[in-house]
This record gives sequence, structure tokens and C-alpha cells, in this order.
Amino acid sequence: MGKVKIVTKENIPLEEEKTVSVGTKSRGKSPKKKITSGTLHIEATFNNTKVSLSDKKGNTLFWTSSGSLGFKGAKKGTPFAASKAGSIIGEKAKAIGVKEVDVKVSGVGSGREPTIRAFMASNIEITGIKDVTPVPHNGPKPKKPRRV
Repeated sequence: MGKVKIVTKENIPLEEEKTVSVGTKSRGKSPKKKITSGTLHIEATFNNTKVSLSDKKGNTLFWTSSGSLGFKGAKKGTPFAASKAGSIIGEKAKAIGVKEVDVKVSGVGSGREPTIRAFMASNIEITGIKDVTPVPHNGPKPKKPRRV
């Protein structure tokens, strides 16, 4: 947006118009929360990889996915897109002071390991990795045989 000119209803000549800056944010703010440990949730499907960081209570702090990073179509499910998502979360976690995380991985996609490896590059200690992929005990009922 940039600058917006504001003119009052008084008789002000055009040279004396006021300019006001609108919509500027300072990037150098210190984070509100200081969290030292959390949980990294990774959902790796065949079509996408979603990564979220939460505190120990389960409140989500940050999240990202390979689709939100600009990857489209079949490229969302690639290991490269998953590693980019992991590195983004790692940078954000380091900014708020996270020292250690517990990892929970769900899904069978190709982005499981690359996400963890990219997150480890931000020098945050991983205390444990747990696979929480749901596995059916019996599964759905199979189709009846086709009669011809």
C-alpha cells in the first residue's frame, strides 16, 4: 500500500498536504512467548506435507505446509518441498527460543524424513521420534464378488 495522502476540508494549499505511512510492520520485534520445549507434528501424505510446532500442552505456535510455500500439484508431495517446510519451522522455532522438541510423525508420504533432517539443521535437539500413523485393526468390509 505505501503512503496515503490525507487532505482535510480546510483550505490547505496542495504543497502542504500531509502524508501518513499506512500498514508498516517492524520485523525486529522480540517474540512474546519464550518456550524452551515443544512438539513437532508432521503429517506426510502422498500429496502434501504439513508441519506444525506446538507447546507441550498442544497449543499450536507455528504451522506451514509445502502447499503454503508455493509448491503446486504433484510437487507438494516431494521430499524437497517437505524439507523446505521443515527448515521454515526450524527458523521460527529458533527465533522464539525452542531448545528441544519431541517429534510425532503421521502418514506414509515421502516427506517424513526430509522434514526432520531439515528441522535438525537449525540446531534444536530432538528428544524423541514417535510414529502415530493410524493403522486399522480390521479395515473396511471388502466388496462383494462381481456376478457375471
